[in-house]
Amino acid sequence: MIRALTGYSTRHPWKVISLWAVLGVVLSALAPTLVAHVTQHRSGDFLPRGYDSAAALRIAQEHFGENPDATTVTLLVARSDGKALGAADRKRIEAGAADLAQRRVTMPREDDMPEFLVPDRSQTPRIAPVMTAPDRSFELLSVQLTGNPSDKGVQGVYRTFRDAARTQFSEVGMRTGFTGGLADTVDTTDAHETATKVGGGLVLGFIVLLNVLAFRSVLAALLPLLAVAVIGGVAVGAVAGVAMITGHRLDASTPDLINVVLLGIGIDYLLFLLFRFREQLRDRPEQPAREAAEEVSGRVGTAITSAALTIVAAFATLGLATFGQFRSLGPAVAVAVLVMLLGSLTLLPALLAAAGRRMFWPSRTLCRKPREGRAARLGALVTRRPLMMLTASVALLAALACGLIGIRMDYGQGDRGDRTSAADTAAEISRRLPAGVSDPTSVLVTAKDGGILTTAGLDGLSRALTQVGGVGRVAPTVLNEDHRAARIDLYPNADPRSRQARDLASGPIRAAVARHTPAGTTAHVGGTAAVSADISTAVDHDLKTVFPVAAALIALILLLLLRSVLAPVVLMLAVGLGFAATLGAATLLFQHGLGEPGVNFTLPLVLFLFVVALGTDYNILIADRIREEMRRPGPPRAAVARAVRHTAPAIATAGLVLAGSFATLATSPGNEQIAFALTTGIMLSALVLSLVLVPALAALLGRAVWWPFRPRPVMPVAHEAPRDEPGTASAARDGAPRQPASR
Repeated sequence: MIRALTGYSTRHPWKVISLWAVLGVVLSALAPTLVAHVTQHRSGDFLPRGYDSAAALRIAQEHFGENPDATTVTLLVARSDGKALGAADRKRIEAGAADLAQRRVTMPREDDMPEFLVPDRSQTPRIAPVMTAPDRSFELLSVQLTGNPSDKGVQGVYRTFRDAARTQFSEVGMRTGFTGGLADTVDTTDAHETATKVGGGLVLGFIVLLNVLAFRSVLAALLPLLAVAVIGGVAVGAVAGVAMITGHRLDASTPDLINVVLLGIGIDYLLFLLFRFREQLRDRPEQPAREAAEEVSGRVGTAITSAALTIVAAFATLGLATFGQFRSLGPAVAVAVLVMLLGSLTLLPALLAAAGRRMFWPSRTLCRKPREGRAARLGALVTRRPLMMLTASVALLAALACGLIGIRMDYGQGDRGDRTSAADTAAEISRRLPAGVSDPTSVLVTAKDGGILTTAGLDGLSRALTQVGGVGRVAPTVLNEDHRAARIDLYPNADPRSRQARDLASGPIRAAVARHTPAGTTAHVGGTAAVSADISTAVDHDLKTVFPVAAALIALILLLLLRSVLAPVVLMLAVGLGFAATLGAATLLFQHGLGEPGVNFTLPLVLFLFVVALGTDYNILIADRIREEMRRPGPPRAAVARAVRHTAPAIATAGLVLAGSFATLATSPGNEQIAFALTTGIMLSALVLSLVLVPALAALLGRAVWWPFRPRPVMPVAHEAPRDEPGTASAARDGAPRQPASR
């Protein structure tokens, strides 16, 4: 099937290119609208129904009419001169809030985007008073907007409202401050806007520069970006379409994550094809370009397919997770990678066939055999001293893995060190009121068997909650309309997104609720802190399930591809050591070096899926080439040297491109650990595991690495030129292009 796809694409290149171009334009245009319909921003909505905070969310929606798509901003209003608020000031604040609550906020639109492609987020905010500071230095208002905080349209609505509120209150001598999830997101986005743009531009420039250095060609430098952009647009549209059909909801960060993954692996696969295509044209200058493209695409397509299926299998195992954010992320990435695989077997071969030798214009490297370079010297070194190279690479990885000693998981999502306006407002509030006043922890109580609740009947529970250490204030009990549900809001002293608030919600607060819930009622603890506590429990469970299943599937794919028992074991052990080294390096830097509470709780799973799955791509490429070279006459070590010489440029370039893609995540606040770990992991996988450790093991084991099905050497076919050994006189010649053995 693989050769059928690549064969058709190389024989009918313009049909395939036209089809992908149409799909790319249409689905890229529809993607923003489709994605907006399948994303949600509340982490609690991804929890299974059995978790305590998930039950609290359902009660809030069903009995108190809480909008699951709502996002709340806390508005601080104070006198500009710093004096305490008087009765007249409070009336002005009330009047200003009432006026703002009647204005419809129109979403700003970008001039270059057609209106029908961008969902309209225009809306009228809901504004309500919260409380006044004890010293009357400020009053807090709650502003509720509808929509995902990561949605650009919702962010535009917030900016418009923020500017209007500032103007409204400044006219009566008041200053304003804004805090909360949406305010923090917008302030952080605005603060890092330049860095994000510069980072993205640098990565694109880095990718183009690498391709120019590798191929000395304009077309080969730009084509990867264009092709991946087209396939990526189709992939994101396909992911959103599948999510709509299946009813799955995606986390708001999923589309951006998919784009980063597709940029990296898409360019990787195209580079694998380009390097092999150039090698084929050099070895057989008489062969028509389309025939060479078909032969290369069919041969490399097998390795690309296995590499892509490894990623698909790893991410598909997330479907077993209990945490919905993981359960939706896995299939989404799997669908996107399958689309990229289809593009790699159709669009990319079609581009090679259509461009032919012009792909490498204006370079003249096709006209002469290149001199021995670093790749040949590396291959010679690894095969001449395999034990030394193996020991050195294992020592490096083991040293980094030692960082795992004392590793701690950090479930906190609090202060990231960004000095934004939202952070300053939150700090001002916390100096006079409990830090959780803008995001309370809530106790939701419901009556059993149709009973009726009263505030007096819940006084005991309310008093018990006031005595919990760390709870700054308890709000009065609020009953719903039919008095069958009640809500008690707690304002912890700790930031609701901090580890302290999470431990408080999952420990003392839930313990107090369990002991003092009145008979005939049930009570659940909800809010950001409680949700974070339950997410940590779900993630711990999922790690124990996903890791072994994903590892087994990857091993099975390697077994089928390599047709060996020993080789997959070698690769899996190498990848496992690389995973430990990467996680250890992140722990050394962030926990032991920078003094952070620990590594992000999602980091082990993200690393396992991305570094193990994506890093295995390079191991598959080198292993497949070693097996191919070992089928040629000659000693096994010479075959390993040839494999390293021919694949090192492709693996090194692809690894640098993928690492650069992941490095751009560092421009997004809160993703620094993930960006560092993924970048480090990919570099270790490409430069240490694939180019040193695996070839050294293959050189030591020889053809026994393919036990029990050892490849038997076969004589080259009549039209194939013999390959030079590294270090021989013929390999060092810089004369005319190689002549074929026969015509």
